[in-house]
Amino acid sequence: MTAGTLPAQDPGTPPPPPPPAEFVFNGHYGRNPLGGVSFRAMCARLPSVLGRTARMAWQVDRRAVVLLLSCQFAMGAGSAVQLSATAKAMRPLVGAAPVADRLHAALPALIVIAAAAAAVRTASALATYADGRITPGLTTRADVALVEAVCRVEATAYSEEGFSDRHEAAEMGVVRTQTMVQDARTFTAALIRMAAAAGVLTVLKPLMLPLLLLAVLPSGLGAVLAARVDYATHYANIGDRNVRGMMRWWSTEPRYSDEVRANGMTDYLVYWYGAVSQRIDRRTLATAPHKLRITVGTSALGGFFLLVTWVALGWLALSGRVELALVATAVVAVQAVLGALSQVVAAAAALFHSSLYLADMSSFLDLAAARAPARGDRVVTGPVEEIRLDDAVFRYPGKETPAVDHLSLTLRRGEIVAIVGENGSGKSTLSRLITGIYLADKGHVSWNGTDLAEADPHSVWPRCGLVPQIFAQWPLRARENVTLGRPRTYDDQAVWEAVEAVGMRETVESLPGQLDTLLARELFGGSELSGGQWQRLACSRALYRKPDLLILDEPTSQMDPRGEHQIFERLKAVAADRITLVVTHQLENTKIADRVVVMDHGRISEQGTYDELAAGNGLFAELLALSKDR
Repeated sequence: MTAGTLPAQDPGTPPPPPPPAEFVFNGHYGRNPLGGVSFRAMCARLPSVLGRTARMAWQVDRRAVVLLLSCQFAMGAGSAVQLSATAKAMRPLVGAAPVADRLHAALPALIVIAAAAAAVRTASALATYADGRITPGLTTRADVALVEAVCRVEATAYSEEGFSDRHEAAEMGVVRTQTMVQDARTFTAALIRMAAAAGVLTVLKPLMLPLLLLAVLPSGLGAVLAARVDYATHYANIGDRNVRGMMRWWSTEPRYSDEVRANGMTDYLVYWYGAVSQRIDRRTLATAPHKLRITVGTSALGGFFLLVTWVALGWLALSGRVELALVATAVVAVQAVLGALSQVVAAAAALFHSSLYLADMSSFLDLAAARAPARGDRVVTGPVEEIRLDDAVFRYPGKETPAVDHLSLTLRRGEIVAIVGENGSGKSTLSRLITGIYLADKGHVSWNGTDLAEADPHSVWPRCGLVPQIFAQWPLRARENVTLGRPRTYDDQAVWEAVEAVGMRETVESLPGQLDTLLARELFGGSELSGGQWQRLACSRALYRKPDLLILDEPTSQMDPRGEHQIFERLKAVAADRITLVVTHQLENTKIADRVVVMDHGRISEQGTYDELAAGNGLFAELLALSKDR
């Protein structure tokens, strides 16, 4: 079976599924930023790109930047010395004296040429070394900046239109950072060599320089236009590449392999992946004729002017307007200028190409910075005695109906509160408002009287312990999976206490390296846990933090009865020291709660103890009856 095709269907079987949906990079960021930009404006980007590259490199390794620039100028000076010495060597070499005398007269200049060539090569090697010092740090800096930006944005940014696609576009900027310094080095070195050779050539015959520029500039125009076509294709493919990357991960992740195989998904997933990949390829291949026309047209124009250049040089020599020695030097100078110009054009086009992707990365970092938490600087101190929601309203971006609608609730220290309701009733959104992950659009959420909109989140979140419904299975050692984000001591006593509290001590002790065991079966030396064991470990992580606010969202959904009993018993044992919130669909589990809050369409429909609500005629009693009618 080839990629993008489904196996042949037997007669009478259902028809094949439709092709994958179109994933268009659209919305506010859907317009290609180069769509209406002129060629002149595109070329004007180069100085800013060089400046940005220099600033980033300077921050990474100043000594390497100084070395790189010194080598660039040394190479330019060496090229100028070579050409000047060549002119001096040519006069005796083309003269009428005996060969031995001519060689003897040219020897000093030849020695200078050899020394200059050695110096240029040495400077080139040192420049490569400096490049190697700068590039890894620069790439890491860009990569870390991107990860940090995504981690630090307001959580609501993930729901905004275009955020994920802008993130995907920015990833390409990190990739292009790896070649940025090399392109900038090639460009500046070629520019300096060109200036040196052009100076020598201008002294010999000023007419030659404009002819050489006309011979090379068309190829520069072609390279920039081709880069613009490549970027337009890249921009059109962002949506497809984004979802293809996600599907690749879900399809090949070992923890989902049972579902893929037992449900017979393999054929369709391979078909889907191949079909989307082919769609990306079709967009790319569709640009080939356009790029061919650009290349052929600009190459023909450049070739014409290059022919004119050589004809002009030949005419100058045959007409006697330039002596033979200078003609030979001019040939060398023309070749040097032509080579340097070609490198300038190629490197400038590469820099321009990189600048498009770096601009995507820069604009995303600006977007992320604008969406970073801009809250107050008030500090929440512990212990947290009371959390209050006053007429709080929250609406997800792009949604018309509030997820939490004019909700008021008070939570007190020492209390276990259970939040229940049907899917989509606002339970998880409420927990995000309580922790300050989301800020209320209207109304207030306060801790000990401090509005979270005015509080420094770094004084709030260290006091939280959250076990989300969808929790991460971190590819770290068992110890770090417990202490992640909040290591409190240098010994493991507190870690073992948290592990034992959720009934995981025996399991961890049976691992090859106990707390030092890497929990990632996909990596060499790693071990794997079951779904219920992972959930227990997530609970131990929250308990280890000893938080003022403990929130557990469906904390026992993957556990066996014994594990579930252990978790709830532990909750009751530590409840006096904190505010505990349990979000659950298992209504029987709410018996441990001091109070049960029932959510319905973003509002509180009723609240009370389990017995009070079970005996009533409200939504809780209805859901409880349905859970028992099986």
